[in-house]
Amino acid sequence: MFQNLPQVTKNILLLNIAFFVASLLLKSQGIGLEMTLGAHYINSPFFEPYQVVTHFFMHSTDNFLHIFFNMWLFVMLGAYLENIWGPKRFFIFYLVSAMGSFALYNMIGFIEIMNLKRSLAAQFDIDQFNYFLKHTVDLNGNLIGQINSYISENQISVTPSLQSYLDKSITPMVGASGGVFGIMTAFAILFPNTEFRLYFAIPVKAKFLVTGYFLLELYLAFQNQASDNVAHLAHVGGALAGAILVLVWRKKDRSNFW
Repeated sequence: MFQNLPQVTKNILLLNIAFFVASLLLKSQGIGLEMTLGAHYINSPFFEPYQVVTHFFMHSTDNFLHIFFNMWLFVMLGAYLENIWGPKRFFIFYLVSAMGSFALYNMIGFIEIMNLKRSLAAQFDIDQFNYFLKHTVDLNGNLIGQINSYISENQISVTPSLQSYLDKSITPMVGASGGVFGIMTAFAILFPNTEFRLYFAIPVKAKFLVTGYFLLELYLAFQNQASDNVAHLAHVGGALAGAILVLVWRKKDRSNFW
C-alpha cells in the first residue's frame, strides 16, 4: 500500500511521521517542539511566521490517536484525490485548506487576545509583560523565572482575564486536521453518494457523514468549553476553504463525479 501511494500524499505522510517522532524524542530530553513549531495567534508574543506552515506537520505527543486518525483519513481520501487531480493540484489544495484552517482559527483568536490586552493594559504595562513572558516561558510552555517575579513584584492579580490571556498566548495549535477536513469536504462534494462504514458497520453516504461532522464541529466551536482543547474553528476553516476551492475548480472544469 505504501509503495503505491502517490508522491505528494506519501511525502506529506512521511513529514508528519518525522515531525511526530522528532517531537517524541526531544520531549524525552525536556524540549517541546509543539511550543516552537505549533501555530500561535498572530498577536501572541510567541507567534513566528514559519508557524503558518510548520503547525500542520505537528501533532500532540500526548495523544497518538490524533496523528493516527488524521493520517488514516489523509491517506485514504487524499491518495484518491491526488490520483484524480495530479500532484500539483492536490498539493495546492492541501495548502489552501490548511491555510484556511489557520486563517479562521486566528480570526476569532486575534480579536479575543486584542480585547484581553486592552483590558489588561489598564492594570499594568502589557508590552513589558509580554517581553518578560516571551523570554521566560520554557520550551514546554511552562511559566518560569522572571515572569513569576514580575507578577509578584508588580502586585499583579492573576485574574480570569490574565489567565485567559496567558492560556491563549501560550497554547499552540497543532495538527493536520484543517487540511484533512478540506480533503474530506472535497471528497464529499465530488463523490457525495460514496458510502463509508461508520464504526466499520453502519453505511453512511459521504455527503451525510461529512455534513454532519461539519455541523458538529461548528456547534462545538461556539460552545467554547474550558475543558475542550480541540481547535474546532480550525476544522471549520479547513472545510470551508476546501469546499470553496473544489467548487471553483469544478465549475471551471465543468466536470462532476458521482
